[in-house]
Amino acid sequence: MYESVKGALLRLLKVPPEPDDPLGAGESLLVFRAAPAYFSYKLILWTIGRLLVIPLSLGAPIALIVFGLTREGCLMALLVAVGVPLLAVGVAWIPLSYMILRMDFEMRWYKVTDKSLRIREGVVHLREMTMTFANIQNISITQGPIQRLLGIADLKVQSAGGGGGSKQEQQAAALGLSMHTGYFRGVDNAVYIRELMRQRLKASRGSGLGDPDQPEAAEEAPAATPDFGEVLAGLRAEAAAFRAAAEHVAGRA
Repeated sequence: MYESVKGALLRLLKVPPEPDDPLGAGESLLVFRAAPAYFSYKLILWTIGRLLVIPLSLGAPIALIVFGLTREGCLMALLVAVGVPLLAVGVAWIPLSYMILRMDFEMRWYKVTDKSLRIREGVVHLREMTMTFANIQNISITQGPIQRLLGIADLKVQSAGGGGGSKQEQQAAALGLSMHTGYFRGVDNAVYIRELMRQRLKASRGSGLGDPDQPEAAEEAPAATPDFGEVLAGLRAEAAAFRAAAEHVAGRA
C-alpha cells in the first residue's frame, strides 16, 4: 500500500529516484544516508505538530457541522456543505503528511567523492546542490538535545559565497536557504564524515586545486649577516665625530 502510494506521489511530484554521482573518481564514491533515528526525531516533531494542529483542523469543521445541524433550511445546508469537505481534508491530511514525512527521510542522499559532494533532500520542495572541495571553507557539526539523545547530528558544510545575485540564489534565499550551505542531516557518523571530508579537502588543496584568488605567502629572504670589521669601523667613525663635536663646543665656551 505504502510503496504504491509512494511511487504515485514521486511520479506526481517528478522526484528522481536517485541523484547522479558528483564529479570525482568512481572508486572514491561514498554514499551516506540519514540514520533511522533521524526518522524517529522527525516523527517526534511531527506528532507534536499534529497535537497542536488537529484541534483546529478537525475541531473547527466538526463545530461547524454540529452548529449547522441545529439550524434549518438553507443555512443548515450551507454550513454542512462547508464543514464536511473541510473535515474530510483535515482527516486525509494526517496520513498524507505522515507519508510525506517518511518519503522525505527515505529520499535523502549524501554522496561524496575525492573531488566534490552532492546533497539531495526534500520531496515537495526538492533541493539538490553540489560543492567542490576546492571551494569548501568550513565543515562543522551541530547537535540539539533531542538529537544527542538519539545519537544523531547534522553535518554543516559551507562553501565560498557568491554575490547572491543569481536566480538560484534568490530562489533559495526566498525559502530561507543558502546555495553555499549544505547539511548532512540526521547522520549517526558525523565525526567520521567530517574527518573524511577534511582529509579530502586537504588533499584537494595539496594538489593545487585551492582558491586561485588566495595569494601564497612570499618566502622572505634571510637577512644578511653584517661583517664584524665593518661594525667596528662604523663605531670608530661615530666616536671620532662625537669627539670632534665635543671639542668644538668646548673651544667656543
